[in-house]
Amino acid sequence: MEQVHLKYGTSAVDFEIDGAKSVKYLYENKMRVIEDIKAEFLHCVTDGVIGTKPLKELIAPTDPVTIVISDMTRFWMRQDVICELLVKYLHDEMGVGYDQIAVVVALGTHRKNTAEDRRKLASEFVYDHVASVTDHDCDAPDLVYIGTTSFGTRVSVNPLAVGRKVICIGGTVHHLMAGYGGGRKSIVPGIASRETIRMNHERALDPEKPMTDVRVGSGLVENNPINLDMREAGAMVHVTFGINIVVDTSSRHSGLFCGEFDKAWQASCSYVQKGYGLPIDYQADVVIASCGGFPKDLNFYQSTKTLFNASRAVKEGGTLIMLAECPEGSGSKDFFDWIKPLSKGCLDEALRASFTIGGYIFYAACESIRRSKTLLLSSMEPELVRDMGVRSFKDMKDLLAEVDFNGKDVYVIPYGGSVLPQTKEAYERICREAEENGGAK
Repeated sequence: MEQVHLKYGTSAVDFEIDGAKSVKYLYENKMRVIEDIKAEFLHCVTDGVIGTKPLKELIAPTDPVTIVISDMTRFWMRQDVICELLVKYLHDEMGVGYDQIAVVVALGTHRKNTAEDRRKLASEFVYDHVASVTDHDCDAPDLVYIGTTSFGTRVSVNPLAVGRKVICIGGTVHHLMAGYGGGRKSIVPGIASRETIRMNHERALDPEKPMTDVRVGSGLVENNPINLDMREAGAMVHVTFGINIVVDTSSRHSGLFCGEFDKAWQASCSYVQKGYGLPIDYQADVVIASCGGFPKDLNFYQSTKTLFNASRAVKEGGTLIMLAECPEGSGSKDFFDWIKPLSKGCLDEALRASFTIGGYIFYAACESIRRSKTLLLSSMEPELVRDMGVRSFKDMKDLLAEVDFNGKDVYVIPYGGSVLPQTKEAYERICREAEENGGAK
C-alpha cells in the first residue's frame, strides 16, 4: 500500500494506492537552486550576459525604459524579486530616473489585474517608485502597428514598447503551442493586439486535417510555425534586453538567463528541457497528476498544462487522475463556450471559423482527454466538464472508488504542470534540438 500526499490549491490531499503492480513517482531532474539571487542577477547583467553587451552599455541615463513582466498566472516564477533588483540596478547603478521607468503586465488575452495584483507582480518597491505599473489591453485603441511577419501576421503592440528601451522579464517552461514559454512570448501574446494573437495562435491547427498540427507541441521549436512567427514578431520590437527565469517545482530560482532577447531565451529553453523533460521507459495504466497547487491550479485553463503533460505518460485507454482545485473556474472567458460546438460534432469547423486562444486550449484538451478515462478532483461543478469527457469529483474518496489499481502500473506526478514525460527517443531529439537552437548555460 502506497501513501500519497499531493498539493491541491492552497492545501493538500492524502490518499492510498492499494494493490498496484508498481508505483513510480515522476519528478523533474535535479536542478540547482540559486542561493544568492542578488549576486546571480548582478553577474547575469554584467559578465554573464548572453550574446550582447552588459546592460549598463545598452541603456543611457536619459533613456525612457519599459519593463514587461508576466501576469498572475505565472507568479510561480517570482518575477517580483527580479523586477525589484532590475529597477534598483537601473536607478542606483545606471542613473535611470524612477520617473523614466514604466512597467507593463503582459496579459495577452487574460483577465485584468487588480491594483493589489499589480503591486504583487512588480513588487511593492517597484509599484511605489516607478512612473506606472499598468496592464496591457489587447483591445486598446492606441496599439501600434509595427509590421507583418513572413507568415502574414499583422503585429500591433502596446505603445510603451515603441520608441523606448524595452526589457522583458519572463519565465521559461515547456509550452503546448509555442514549444517553450518565455522570451518572445512577452511580446506575442503578452503585449500584442487580439488580432495579432489570433493570427499567430491559429497556426496550431493542421492546415488540412481536423487535428492539431504535428509540428506544434511542448518542446517543439525548430519547425513550429507558432514559434517561428512569434520570434519574427518579437524581433520587430527590438527588445533591448531579455531576462529569462527558470524555477524548480518549489518556485525557487534555478536559472537566470540574461542578454540578447532571443539568444538568452534559447539558452533558457535548453536548461528547461534538461530539467523538466523526463524520459520514461513505458506508459502507465494509471497516472495521477497534481498541478502542484496554487497558483498553478487557479483555473482550469491553466490546469490544462498538467492535463497535456500527464496524458503523455498514460497508455491509450488507461486512466488519468488530475488534481486541480480551480477556484476561478475556467479562467478563460470563452473556454467552456466551446462545449456547444463539441456536443454538435463541429468543434474543428467552428474553431477554424472563429479562432480564439481559449477555444484552442479547449480543443487540445479534448484531444488529450480522448486518450484515456479522465477523472478530475476539483471544486468546479461536475457539469462544466462532463461534455468534454471528464468525470469531476469534489471528494477524493468518491473519485478513487472509480479506479481499479489491482495489478496496474501507476505513475504519480506531483508537479504535473512542470514535468514533461517523453519517450526516450523524443527526449533525446528535443534535447538535441534545444541545444542546437541555443545551448545550455
